[in-house]
Amino acid sequence: MARSLHHARLEVIVQEMLASNSRRVADLGCGKGELLQWLRGHAQFTHLVGVDIDARALAEARYRLGIDLTRPNNRLRVCIGSFEDTDWDLPTVDTAVMLETIEHVDPGRLPKVERVVFGHLQPALVLITTPNQEYNVLHGMAPRQRRHPGHRFEWTRAQFRSWGNAVAARQGYAVRYTDIGPLDPARGSSTQMARFDKVA
Repeated sequence: MARSLHHARLEVIVQEMLASNSRRVADLGCGKGELLQWLRGHAQFTHLVGVDIDARALAEARYRLGIDLTRPNNRLRVCIGSFEDTDWDLPTVDTAVMLETIEHVDPGRLPKVERVVFGHLQPALVLITTPNQEYNVLHGMAPRQRRHPGHRFEWTRAQFRSWGNAVAARQGYAVRYTDIGPLDPARGSSTQMARFDKVA
């Protein structure tokens, strides 16, 4: 179940970008580079960059992606940094992805994430996926239990929409929401996604 849900998230993200004609992509919180692996197989994506604060994860991403530090790849690279700050070297991108990463941010630091991703980078498309807290009981979890020890919070659907709608209004984006995974009529799906499109 966990593996199929994970693959469903990756497939939805990739299809959204392919349909949007994304070309220059930033994977914010890229971890070990799995999404970058999926994207690399599509010629449409001309520039791919992964950013993560975990040096060990980035080392594994470089190994997995075959990145040679002595011979830079003009199409694909990873770099260390936080999507709460702008102290990393990132070229202009048209798409930013936060795949199951925003819930690892302390809630008090979310305004910094908003300023960097939507205010500084200003990509035409932003895709964010995050767990739906309402669905946890269907995973057999206890009340208030979180899916990962590194999660600082987990949003209900109403909370995610409230945050996303406010960000969109402040930053000049239109936003829509999608369920990923089997749909429960009362609790939604296990994963929820927001798609932000920059308003011209």
